[in-house]
Amino acid sequence: MNLPNKLTVLRTIMIPFFLVCLYMKEDILYGKWIALALFAAASFTDYLDGHLARKWNLITNFGKFMDPLADKLLVCSALIAFVDLKMLPGWIVIIIIAREFIISGFRLVASDNGVVIAASYWGKFKTVSQMILTLLLIADLGGIFVTLTTIFTYVALILTVVSLIDYLYKNKAVMMEGSETK
Repeated sequence: MNLPNKLTVLRTIMIPFFLVCLYMKEDILYGKWIALALFAAASFTDYLDGHLARKWNLITNFGKFMDPLADKLLVCSALIAFVDLKMLPGWIVIIIIAREFIISGFRLVASDNGVVIAASYWGKFKTVSQMILTLLLIADLGGIFVTLTTIFTYVALILTVVSLIDYLYKNKAVMMEGSETK
């Protein structure tokens, strides 16, 4: 268990603490700010574990599997909570989560065919935009930040769809593998 993998596990462990603070933001002293700090720290571990794994050549099968899963758990947990807390429309979250299921299934099919699908820049931009959106929603600063949050909502949504199309287009051969041509 190297340091990047420990950071991935830490990110996963932080999720329930983040959710408790988010849901109890009015009941816990500084609950909103603790939730914000936990999400920001967890998001930073996403960058840090990947950076360290590449820099120190510590890439493992565990990390390849758990890192994207931890990212999806973190972001999807927050987005689902935002729907429950009436902070984000459900249809947006459904599109975002559907993309994650589609890409995960696509990667599974690719893996069965011995193909590894690397993360694209569109996917990375999508993740960053979703994390910024989440931070803005948690902070709930009002004023001009309402407009900024709305902009990031649609930026995250557009990048979600664009990254899905990009993955499918670039890797369409994976889905055609084994299909019969008539």
